[in-house]
Amino acid sequence: MAQISLKNVYKAYYTNRKMSEARIVLNDISIDIEEGEFVSLIGPSGCGKTTILNLIAGFERPTKGEVTFNGKTVVKPSPERGVVFQEFSLFPWLSTIGNIMLALECKNVPEKERRQIAEEALRTVSMSEFADTRPNTLSGGMKQRVAIARLLAMDSEVFLMDEPFSALDEQTRRKLDTDLVQLWKEKKKTVIFVTHSVDEAILVSSRIIMFSDSPGEIIGEWDLRDNASGDIPIINKASLRREILSRLPRCSCERNR
Repeated sequence: MAQISLKNVYKAYYTNRKMSEARIVLNDISIDIEEGEFVSLIGPSGCGKTTILNLIAGFERPTKGEVTFNGKTVVKPSPERGVVFQEFSLFPWLSTIGNIMLALECKNVPEKERRQIAEEALRTVSMSEFADTRPNTLSGGMKQRVAIARLLAMDSEVFLMDEPFSALDEQTRRKLDTDLVQLWKEKKKTVIFVTHSVDEAILVSSRIIMFSDSPGEIIGEWDLRDNASGDIPIINKASLRREILSRLPRCSCERNR
């Protein structure tokens, strides 16, 4: 049984108060994601990639179809499915470790355990020395490391990542991509990663799914795993990049990265 499953999912947003007109964002989407996969979603802006994350997170419900997590219909948010947003989502009045401990408090973790768990999560993302620092003094890359640490502390089974590094400079972005892949391999979490960069998708993914322009439909899929070992093999990245770019809707993903 797939850990995450979307079955014949449609999503429409009504464009008037009488709910007589609708804009279809997702059109008959079916995806199965196994535990421990790193799946990147690519495609033009507005094709429904973020909507898929919102449906899996439980922030929204499909207009038609079903979204399940471990065999149960997703009806609301849960710490099991954590989100890292493109915009930095830290409380500015709390310290780095305070942001993580607040999330643990919301999960009803006993007070005496919160700091220990938060400290371990910060160590994992190499942010221990900034535990008592306020977010406004951190760089963009550091803030996203803290957001990832928060998911680790919450012990989320699934990381839903909506262009988490797109606002960062190229060097920082590549460093965080590499660190994220290493973390994924060590912790064996399931990651669903939205990006506009084909190169980034190839670098981090075990599977890539491509969507058409709105309304979003699946128009391509690439499995980068070795069938025997399940690991990501060394591949001809240039050849794969050309193949993906040749099938992308025009003016969609970042072609020069």
